[in-house]
Amino acid sequence: MKYPTIESAKVVDNHTLLVEFCKQEQRQYDITPLLNKEVFLPLSNPAFFKNFRVEQGGYAIVWNEDIDISEYELWMKGIPVPR
Repeated sequence: MKYPTIESAKVVDNHTLLVEFCKQEQRQYDITPLLNKEVFLPLSNPAFFKNFRVEQGGYAIVWNEDIDISEYELWMKGIPVPR
């Protein structure tokens, strides 16, 4: 199964992203559970968290070479948001 790619994303609060996918669907994704993993700890800093980009092709949201979240994770664990 192919998952939809990411069109855009924006920060909702200090731990939540609103991600828009290519199918014109939106999902909210809370990063709080990831903060238990050392690699994701920098995301607990609000300024760092807000400084991301959507990877070319829409396959991930990227903060740096060590921290990213795939479209699969965002799609499968994100909560659908009605438009």
